[in-house]
Amino acid sequence: MRGHSTNPAAIEAEIAHLRSLALDALRRHWRVIFGRTPPADLSKDLLGRMIAYRLQERAFGGLDRESLRFLDGLARHGGPPRRRLKPGTVLVRDYQGQRHTVTVVSDGFDWQGATYPSLSAIARAITGTAWSGPRFFALARGNGAPARRNKNASAREGRDGSQPARGMNASEMNTASLPLQTASHA
Repeated sequence: MRGHSTNPAAIEAEIAHLRSLALDALRRHWRVIFGRTPPADLSKDLLGRMIAYRLQERAFGGLDRESLRFLDGLARHGGPPRRRLKPGTVLVRDYQGQRHTVTVVSDGFDWQGATYPSLSAIARAITGTAWSGPRFFALARGNGAPARRNKNASAREGRDGSQPARGMNASEMNTASLPLQTASHA
């Protein structure tokens, strides 16, 4: 291994050199940098990328605590962290011609004066069928992935033909809202 440097050009040259190494040479380089034998199944490309990352980390520093915590959460839970809605957030959904307004409270979700433990319980009460609450209120897509918020997107039609609610103006609810977008009062 070449000497340590914090000169970006020197680090770039070291990384370029890694690309020219054969698999066996990369494995030897790995042992020097990481102090152990590399995993047997890593490809030449992945070995080189991981060594390059370690070189940059040593020269310029690693990830901050927040990034490490985020990545650790991804690794532990297999996906991005669940969306946390702040108390005071208002969700609006039109279903079969009726507007349903749900407010996030500290111990659940308020709908029609009652507190429910989950959005799914409210979606079930509204529809009479088993719905994913986050999906019903357009906080998640059908596969569980978070829904994209796009101010210019047209409202999507539900499987029952219902439409997401259009935004309510400030005089109607004391909050501005786009179609199915949450508005926080926190």
